[in-house]
Amino acid sequence: MGYYKSRERRKLYWLTPLLLGVIIGILIVSVALPELMKANLIPQTTTDRMTETIHDGLDGQPQNTSVSVDVSTQITEVVDRVTPAVVGVTNIQKENHYWLEEGSVEAGTGSGVIYKIEDGNAYIVTNHHVVEGADQIEIVLYDDTHLDAEVVGSDLFSDLAVIRMPSDNVQEAIEIGVSGNVKVGEPAIAIGNPLGLMFSSTVTQGVISGTERTIPQDFDMDGRPDWQAEVIQTDAAINPGNSGGALINIYGQLIGINSMKINEAAVEGLGFAIPIDHALPIMQELETTGVVERPFLGVEVYSLDEIPHQEWENTLSLPSDVTGGVYIWSVQPLSPADQSGLERLDVIVELNGEPITNVIDLRKILFQEKEIGDTLTITYYRGGQLHETEATLTAQ
Repeated sequence: MGYYKSRERRKLYWLTPLLLGVIIGILIVSVALPELMKANLIPQTTTDRMTETIHDGLDGQPQNTSVSVDVSTQITEVVDRVTPAVVGVTNIQKENHYWLEEGSVEAGTGSGVIYKIEDGNAYIVTNHHVVEGADQIEIVLYDDTHLDAEVVGSDLFSDLAVIRMPSDNVQEAIEIGVSGNVKVGEPAIAIGNPLGLMFSSTVTQGVISGTERTIPQDFDMDGRPDWQAEVIQTDAAINPGNSGGALINIYGQLIGINSMKINEAAVEGLGFAIPIDHALPIMQELETTGVVERPFLGVEVYSLDEIPHQEWENTLSLPSDVTGGVYIWSVQPLSPADQSGLERLDVIVELNGEPITNVIDLRKILFQEKEIGDTLTITYYRGGQLHETEATLTAQ
């Protein structure tokens, strides 16, 4: 009898902690766990998975459960923060019909980026081709608020324009980043209004596909490049209407102004943006003066490769070892070129010792390396003889 009681006591001795453990576990699940969830000390998705496992294990049969998953990421948070700074830009132009009174029409839409708020005004950067020819500009905010705005300045060669409007309805400006240190393969996010305001605030994601790309530009549509734009290449989708929108990095900083894409049937994922490092000085000059003042030489020039090679020798009398240059078609009276003695059909081959092979080379040195008031050393051929002269550059 004593042995039986002793064995029973030992059973109770081991059974009591077990029961206590079960009771404590139930209390944790039913009381403590919800409190931890409310305090955000346990991720919601983890809790949902636990609940689903408990339900499945009640009768051994799977049951349908509702699982709430938090998909917030760094990208979604960045997009939420940046989107209010990206706007729609509507180009409105006057139109006349001889049988109707003068009216206004929507000539096109694009995108823009609020980059500065100062003295009650918000400043927006967009592309020159978005506002070109506009008689009126309308800005559409991300919440569909429509506001009138004015073009402060615009520049053809950089394809940039600055717009100003009251800042009453503006939350904040975008953070300016640095484009000089972007790396191929790093994430890139484009925000804009592809195909118009119907798809406003569209977000596309990709990577930086290339840096320091050069794309030829033909402004007068004569089939000859007038300029080469230096751009960032990305595979983030950029479509008509995205022009002037934001290309941002993973931190939500503005690294480029979306500008163009290769629009061919066999081409995909070739979009381009103006690097913010190049754009910022031009934006500041447009904001201050309304125009970009560039050095002026005063010549109408064409690339040698635009005329047959036989004319190089017969008309221009160039030596056979000349491989490129620009020939002068006309000289503007009283211009720096005129005062330096340059004449029609002179062939410029060097500026300050740098070879000139075409019109783009000449413009790059004038517009990117020189300033108004600088002296330029010009090496040229006339009648087969090599000459050198100097010209002091003035404002265009």
